[in-house]
Amino acid sequence: MSDPSKVIHVRNVGHEISENDLLQLFQPFGVITKLVMLRAKNQALLQMQDVPSAVKALQFYSNVQPSIRGRNVYIQFSSHQELTTMDQNAQGRGDEPNRILLVTIHHMLYPITVDVLHQVFSPHGFVEKIVTFQKSAGFQALIQYQVQQSAVSARNSLQLVVGTILILCFSSVSRDFTNPNLPSEQKGKSPQQGYGDMYSFQGAGAHAGGFPQMGNAEAIAAAFAGGLPPGISGTNDRCTILVSNLNSDRTNEDKLFNLCSLYGNIVRIKILRNKPDHALVQMGDGFQAELAVHFLKGAVLFEKHLEVNFSKHPNITTGPDTHDYSNSNLNRFNRNAAKNYRYCCSPTKMIHLSSLPQDVTEAEIVAHLEEHGPIINNKLFEMNGKQQALVLFEKEEQATEALVCKNATSLGSSTIRISFSQLQSI
Repeated sequence: MSDPSKVIHVRNVGHEISENDLLQLFQPFGVITKLVMLRAKNQALLQMQDVPSAVKALQFYSNVQPSIRGRNVYIQFSSHQELTTMDQNAQGRGDEPNRILLVTIHHMLYPITVDVLHQVFSPHGFVEKIVTFQKSAGFQALIQYQVQQSAVSARNSLQLVVGTILILCFSSVSRDFTNPNLPSEQKGKSPQQGYGDMYSFQGAGAHAGGFPQMGNAEAIAAAFAGGLPPGISGTNDRCTILVSNLNSDRTNEDKLFNLCSLYGNIVRIKILRNKPDHALVQMGDGFQAELAVHFLKGAVLFEKHLEVNFSKHPNITTGPDTHDYSNSNLNRFNRNAAKNYRYCCSPTKMIHLSSLPQDVTEAEIVAHLEEHGPIINNKLFEMNGKQQALVLFEKEEQATEALVCKNATSLGSSTIRISFSQLQSI
């Protein structure tokens, strides 16, 4: 085995394993600063913030076989002490920093327009011009920043955020970006249809600072770079779902919101007066509704196996029996939508707690949750300066009950957030 290093080498990383899967595997041990997926080799390189964090991870997994989506993965220290270059350099491309990025986009599930590219890249600095073209390597783009540091920042950040969708390197191609009369994007035209389409963002105020939120189609594409989860078509256009076989004595709209909001934004919820064990839930769009139907069908809530199907009603009309959540700040997909899509899964025995008070203790977390069932294990950890926790229940339905009852409740001075974790052990 190599000497201890903060870089961890992961083998047997199948194409069904996402960047988020690997992040969840190692996040309990410390801050992860870089992740490189070597898809062609079924491997990955992951850099922890320091060597002790990496040592803790390898010590833990020396006694517990790490498994992701039913596949055993194998980890060891890398011979690299630091990830200073991305794996694209192995393909022989120049990588001297400059202010132009060459972007290659793979596994494109949705059309990538120049506006989409601008949304992704402009938060890192002012984007002067974008060129898109189709090559044998795939759909590509040149992104020119106003200053070199913006290009460096985008390359370092987006390599981790979007993983296999974007392969970024500094471009050594010489291009003329001085023409002020470049065409604006034509409405309804996909950049894939043309070659060498060039767009210029003139003036300091043009989309300054980037768009506030990536569009949903782009967030989906960023989340599921290697393909949608098995069983998800991505073509459903029905936004409202029917949840039946509820325990009507213990279920209310807020508890349904806590469960269904794991898969998308909630617009409205209505428990049917003449069938109190039935409820209509209107999701933000058809894709979010499909995720909820797929992952919640058969889930156990308050000792009842839920039936979850698409409703014949296109939406829920407002009324005295309808609870409106369209403006709720508890909706999870108004920010970081791509990340939240990657977290979607069926209920598990493990829940993840965030937005915890800085001074919270494990004992306080257990006391807050233990009424819902025996807690087998728990772990409090810090990530990006914020306290988070993993709690493992004896049964899946106990974790589900804790989530629907305790999400958005107060613990100390904070309103906590709870989601399911795909980790199998702590």
